[in-house]
Amino acid sequence: MELRTLRYFAAVAETRHFGRAAERLHMAQPPLSQAIRRLEAELGVELFSRTTRQVALTGAGEVFHTDVLRILTSVEEAVARVSRFASGVEGVLRIGLTGSASYRQLPVLARLVKEEMPGVMLEVHTEMLTPAQERGLAERSLDVGVLRPPVRQEGIAHRALADEPLVVAVPAAHPLADADTVRVERLRHEDFIMYGAALSSVVNDTVVRSCLAAGFYPHGAYEVTETSAALALVAAGLGVAVLPDSIRSAPREGVLCKTVEDALPVRLGLAWRADDTSPLLRNLLGILEKHDIFLDGTDGPDGPDGPDGLDETAGREPDRPGRPGRPEGPDRREGAA
Repeated sequence: MELRTLRYFAAVAETRHFGRAAERLHMAQPPLSQAIRRLEAELGVELFSRTTRQVALTGAGEVFHTDVLRILTSVEEAVARVSRFASGVEGVLRIGLTGSASYRQLPVLARLVKEEMPGVMLEVHTEMLTPAQERGLAERSLDVGVLRPPVRQEGIAHRALADEPLVVAVPAAHPLADADTVRVERLRHEDFIMYGAALSSVVNDTVVRSCLAAGFYPHGAYEVTETSAALALVAAGLGVAVLPDSIRSAPREGVLCKTVEDALPVRLGLAWRADDTSPLLRNLLGILEKHDIFLDGTDGPDGPDGPDGLDETAGREPDRPGRPGRPEGPDRREGAA
């Protein structure tokens, strides 16, 4: 049974006239009558009662007509839906984000997608380090990632979204609570809450480099795996946490954030598979470009690896095993927080 035959049947059922149905279908009446006869023979039931004056649906014809309308409507909707999908205005966009990026960048991305791609549903994965996002992109479980370069996985393109200054999160009763800004030197004797060494965090690496430039190595008192956990420990008065400025977008009771004026910035970028030609991705990148979300001069996989193109290993002292925030091994720069 062909869809064309079902459309023939629907036209006759709606017009109750073979001649008018044939005109609607832009065909001659005899082939239409023959097609309906073949349909009735295939089903083994009479769909129409025919007289010289009128054509009417039988009881079986009425039941069949209801189902045929549902089938034809579903087919039309499927055709329209696949067309919208092919044009990139409908579908599911799977996005991974670092912990701190979920505070500021996620609301911006979500708003733009809702406004400009209303048929697209976001599947959001937060608290993902850069290596995990790279794997997700390579394995096609993610479509885009908001991560912290450098990107090590081959075949991944990226553009910078922001160079974020670092802030120090301190308990509300901390001696620095009344300071407008803080210099790194003032953190020399603080207990630092940092991402675990095994996480290979770019934020940790930048914090350590900033402290080394000020003449000391940070005392990592506590290790965490998520930004929210770091802020919870700060609120509990267990130490301070130096984190990207985007955490200001999610104020936490008992925590104050102070700009660290002489700390190095950390870069945040949007990454995707370089060979992804999907209209959905193309439309997303076009929207972000239109709204000036990207930093200028950072397109493609060959852009700067770190803030201002800095070599992430410059000025580093030898690794010190067992200290929080000090990733060990040759891949220590692959993570992000």
